[in-house]
Amino acid sequence: MALLQFTDNGIYCPQADVYLDPWKPVNKALITHGHSDHARWGHQYYLCTETAKPVIQYRLNPAHVQTVKFGEEVLIHGVTFSFHPAGHIIGSAQIRVEYKGEVAVFTGDYKLAADGISETFEPVKCHTFITESTFGLPVYRWKQQNEVFDEINQWWRKNQAEGKTSVIAAYSLGKAQRLLHNIDSSIGKIFTHGAVENVNHVIRNQGIVLPPTQVITKDIAKKEWEGALIVCPPSAVGSSWMRKFNPYSLAVASGWMALRGTRRRKGADRGFALSDHADWQELNTAVKETGAEKVFVTHGYTELFSRWLREQGLDAHEVKTQYEGEVEEGKEINNGQDSEGAKED
Repeated sequence: MALLQFTDNGIYCPQADVYLDPWKPVNKALITHGHSDHARWGHQYYLCTETAKPVIQYRLNPAHVQTVKFGEEVLIHGVTFSFHPAGHIIGSAQIRVEYKGEVAVFTGDYKLAADGISETFEPVKCHTFITESTFGLPVYRWKQQNEVFDEINQWWRKNQAEGKTSVIAAYSLGKAQRLLHNIDSSIGKIFTHGAVENVNHVIRNQGIVLPPTQVITKDIAKKEWEGALIVCPPSAVGSSWMRKFNPYSLAVASGWMALRGTRRRKGADRGFALSDHADWQELNTAVKETGAEKVFVTHGYTELFSRWLREQGLDAHEVKTQYEGEVEEGKEINNGQDSEGAKED
């Protein structure tokens, strides 16, 4: 019997009778992080990290949520589980599973580069590694974070000098807080869409410092946001909500901005390739550092990345899951519900 199995409900550990990021309601669910394709409504019991809980509580309001510290071991029917930093968003974890000397690690979503706000990725040795591959092609290689934020700051200053408001689209959970934490807030005022500000409130209540922001309401005069930075979810792009900001410059922060033509399809003036997922080199580094002999690839460029790993001599397999990674259209975080918009990045 395999330590972890891929079932219709999700990734299952039969010995412990628990699921990892299941996509159908189950009794006991171990959750890597709070994005809607990994933390779903309807489970009886949730187990997650201490820093992931506030967002999961906000989104799903489950009756039973237990938490663990990073690195803390939990024994369930003889199986040892522990959560280790994934670097994806605040509280995101890889889940290590050990039974009778066999070790498997499920990554959820992850990135290796430190972003200054999320807990930094920790490589975990294992025999079996279950990885995403959202950006599993050699074309995806991210710039250093400080370079990207220098470009964003310059774009904001330029717009301000030209009398324009700067509107940047970033996913409400994770990307928006990373932007706010690393932006040069001395340039001007920062406003937010309600979906972003709701998550900011949850994050600030955890003691995490973000610069002052003000949610856009109908009572705020236009002169208040002139020359300011406005952070909104991708679902707001092209909506009537945005028209009030004219004249404005629109930017999109997403890993897909590394591809030519994506910015044009989004109708954006600027695209900043900023992703909370691993790029090609990081994916390869993560696999290598685990020392795993067997690799399962769950979402993204699964066929291509698993084939590449086989060419490197690994026992690698593509598996079908309902995880989505960073996609261009989809759902956006709302209080306990998913409204039409853009899926997490």
